[in-house]
Amino acid sequence: MPSKVDATTAIEIYRTMARIAATDQCIQQGLSAGELQCQYYPCGGQEAIPAAIAPLLTPTDKSVITYRCIHDIVAKGTPIREIVAEIYGRSTGTSKGKGGPMHLCDPDSGLMVTTGIVGAGAPIAAGIALGEQLLDSGNVVTCSFGDGAANIGAVHEALNIAALWKLPVVFVCQNNLYAEYTSYANSTASPTIAGRAASYGMVGETVDGTDPYAVYEAAARAIARARSGEGPTLLECVATRLQGHSFGSDEGHMDAAGLAAARALNPVKIYRQHLIDEGIAAAEALDQIDVAATAEVDDAQAFARSSPQPDASELTVDVLANPAELPDAPSPAAIPEQPLPDAAGHKMTFGQAITEALDIALTGDPSVILLGEDIEDPAGGIVKATYGLSTKHGRERVRGTPISEQAIVGAAIGASLVGLKPVAEIMIIDFAMVCMDQIANHAAKLRYMSGGRTSVPITLRMLTASNVGSFGAQHSQSLEAWFAHIPGLKVVAPSNAADAKGLLLSCINDPDPCIFIEAMRCFFVPGMVPEGDYRVPIGKAAIARSGKDVTIIAWSWAMQEALAAAATLAERGIEAEVVDLRSIVPLDMVTVMASVRRTGRVAIIQSAVEFGGFGAELAARIQEEAWGVLKAPVLRLGARYTPVPFAQNLEAMHFPNAAGLVAKVEQLLNVR
Repeated sequence: MPSKVDATTAIEIYRTMARIAATDQCIQQGLSAGELQCQYYPCGGQEAIPAAIAPLLTPTDKSVITYRCIHDIVAKGTPIREIVAEIYGRSTGTSKGKGGPMHLCDPDSGLMVTTGIVGAGAPIAAGIALGEQLLDSGNVVTCSFGDGAANIGAVHEALNIAALWKLPVVFVCQNNLYAEYTSYANSTASPTIAGRAASYGMVGETVDGTDPYAVYEAAARAIARARSGEGPTLLECVATRLQGHSFGSDEGHMDAAGLAAARALNPVKIYRQHLIDEGIAAAEALDQIDVAATAEVDDAQAFARSSPQPDASELTVDVLANPAELPDAPSPAAIPEQPLPDAAGHKMTFGQAITEALDIALTGDPSVILLGEDIEDPAGGIVKATYGLSTKHGRERVRGTPISEQAIVGAAIGASLVGLKPVAEIMIIDFAMVCMDQIANHAAKLRYMSGGRTSVPITLRMLTASNVGSFGAQHSQSLEAWFAHIPGLKVVAPSNAADAKGLLLSCINDPDPCIFIEAMRCFFVPGMVPEGDYRVPIGKAAIARSGKDVTIIAWSWAMQEALAAAATLAERGIEAEVVDLRSIVPLDMVTVMASVRRTGRVAIIQSAVEFGGFGAELAARIQEEAWGVLKAPVLRLGARYTPVPFAQNLEAMHFPNAAGLVAKVEQLLNVR
């Protein structure tokens, strides 16, 4: 174990390894005794990896880790009291008991994310590194994952963009030779993970992960490259896992002889003896370190046991920045009317209003950045929504990306964690399915899982090409109900140019992740748009047309059919009030119910498939809240339960239209 590591650092590495081992042992004993109830993934055999990297990092350097994490979080500097309290589900834990052992978070020490999704941290780590690069902070990012994660697409996408943009990140593959219950030999053909680095255009290095000196020296080279602007490194640290996949799981899938040999060479014990043999530390001094580590962990356990569970009120805190914006909030947020500015505006299309909003945001706030495929000039996006912006604001801030939706959203999430306000374009809403893990499991949940210590102020722009012909089934869906069902996301779907501009500016400046749905059918429709920077409040519906006989509720391009139907109904003596929801989450039930009480009848039109759509949720809420007021059942009109057909005659039959809505309203009014 020859090394250039100085004695002080060598002893500090051991101290960290001892603290890791003591913490790991404490948790496993708690599980054995039945005192703890959680899914836990022991780190035995891998203690040397983060312990040797830690002395090379500063508290402002960032880390993203995976669910086998106790060694990583101890090494990064999180107080063990807070770690153990979180695993006990206590309010004094790192995340107030809301994250648990798979989602430990401590921004104070630079530990930004622990993800329970294999490989999902890599795109976020790349995004944090992008943020640090743009901020010129000098900080580096480390991202730890296992050998199993190396075979997931998200890791591939992250490695590619990190190399492409020369991001200051070190990807640390802790190869413990088992991807859950599958051996490395049965899951991976390549002899090493680090050998893949060359194909991305980055440096790769494989070391013995049980040798602290080998890890330290390789990590020092990688971190130096990152700090100097030379880009990322893929560092593979091989260290056999000393137990089954999780606490209590069987070991029948593991090579018995190899496991016995690895246990005999327990890295903590081997390194301890090395320090004694080489005269670096006396046995008595190391005994004191061991005793101190045990005492620290015992104190942490006592602290956790005496700490209270989270208060019941915490259940709904940290879902969104403002709990009153939740759909089931007992006292919904009072969102005041904000009329559009009286100043003279100009006529522009919905798409031009999007461009103007992005330009205003980029001009007024240096923390705003844009990410997406083909958004740079000369392309300027597939519908030219970003045309001219990279020329005006530079390609660092208006950044074209590879076709890598997981990397795009993950990069936006990561950059937001260090203070930027990313606006990421997911070209077509159907493509969001490719990156739903990043959206649903990370953007939506990080505020909550961190106990409010992190937030994800990102805007995800998505275009839906429904009901415009020629796109077919995979570019034409309306998925707002999916997103509305995920706590932690805001969902906005404007129908006109003025609202599009004001709502997009509101989303960009909102503290929560916002899904901004842009309908291609609206994109080229002109309207009067006020000049300059103004905001349309998220979660505030609008009365697009007043009436007394029936309430029609719509959003996005379905508003075109709603207004057309209202005009036809007016010719027949029926005055329909048209409510434009504008926002799905937060949902403005105050405006909706005020209209329902005026008319007593409701018809809902949505562009999405009617079955299971958001209109069903809206109808249920109206019927629950207005049972004594309604003169007839709430009726819905949506798309047919088929994929979107290509043939125009079939597409016309698939989507709802004004004529169908008129028929629904006349049914409500018993018009023959």
